[in-house]
Amino acid sequence: MDKQEQKHKRRVRYKGTHPRSYKEKYKELQPEKYGDTVAHVIRKGSTPAGMHISICVKEILEFLQIVPGQIGLDATLGYGGHALEMLKCLDSKGHLYALDVDSIELTRTRERLEKLGYDDKILTIQQMNFSNIDQITAGSGPLNFVLADLGVSSMQIDNPDRGFSYKNEGPLDLRLNPNKGISAAERLKEISKDELQGMLIENADEPYAEEISRAIISKIKKGTDITTTTQLQCIINDALQFIPIDKRKDEIKKSCQRTFQALRIDVNNEYEVLYEFLEKLPDSLAPGGRVAILSFHSGEDRLVKKSFKRLLREGVYQEIAPDIIRPSTEECRLNSRARSTKMRWAIKA
Repeated sequence: MDKQEQKHKRRVRYKGTHPRSYKEKYKELQPEKYGDTVAHVIRKGSTPAGMHISICVKEILEFLQIVPGQIGLDATLGYGGHALEMLKCLDSKGHLYALDVDSIELTRTRERLEKLGYDDKILTIQQMNFSNIDQITAGSGPLNFVLADLGVSSMQIDNPDRGFSYKNEGPLDLRLNPNKGISAAERLKEISKDELQGMLIENADEPYAEEISRAIISKIKKGTDITTTTQLQCIINDALQFIPIDKRKDEIKKSCQRTFQALRIDVNNEYEVLYEFLEKLPDSLAPGGRVAILSFHSGEDRLVKKSFKRLLREGVYQEIAPDIIRPSTEECRLNSRARSTKMRWAIKA
């Protein structure tokens, strides 16, 4: 053996009987190699690290009624689970366009779908914000079906390097496209208390917005740079110690979730992007074209509901969902991240 050849390095063993950190879950991060482990994690009602379990697949396909030869759009590709099911419905006839702003996950999903045989003859994937839907239809023509899943993918939430969750130490980033705009850490440096308080209320209905915003701004004014997820979590925890002890743990957890949500919506301009998409959507659909939208918090759902109702009154849509559609009890049992899902649909006149 060549003396210069490096010796094989064994994988670093995690502590305890089960992996805890994201990088230690090497089996979950390689589903093609450790399918049994991934299946076991899913059966327990958890989402394997590095994966995303698509929500309301049955309900979406039943509504969209995709048939071979149609042209459609997956406006938020993510892990590609919904796209895969729609491609199966097309049966190699027609075309599916798919968009995502996340360059990291888009590359992985493209490779995954290509390995399954879906090349550019049936599937076109572009790194693009779905607010630019008109740029797609300029080349594709009117769309027969559109799906927009407004949720953040599990791959983004679980990867601590992306900074989407307060549960794991990581940079306070929260950008869907890490190469565009400013991070949440940079945003906090420039924000005022009133603006932050308003953001927490508007983007997340945070009941402790005043206390949390005061604590964050106080730290910043004292010269503390809030650059990690753990730092922000600790500030929220300290700010809410006045809550009665029997409710404190649960209330702090919810406030952390809402604060991170509010910041994510802000740094990614999610409401502005969704509004622009909804305005362009009718002109992108063919007569009788169908659109389904999954939302995960009240602010998103309000925008979708108002847009659909207004355009129904104006005769642009011939029919809209009379009420929100929820995932089944069984789906929520198997995938806890499905619980907050709200689905609405509309059909172009």
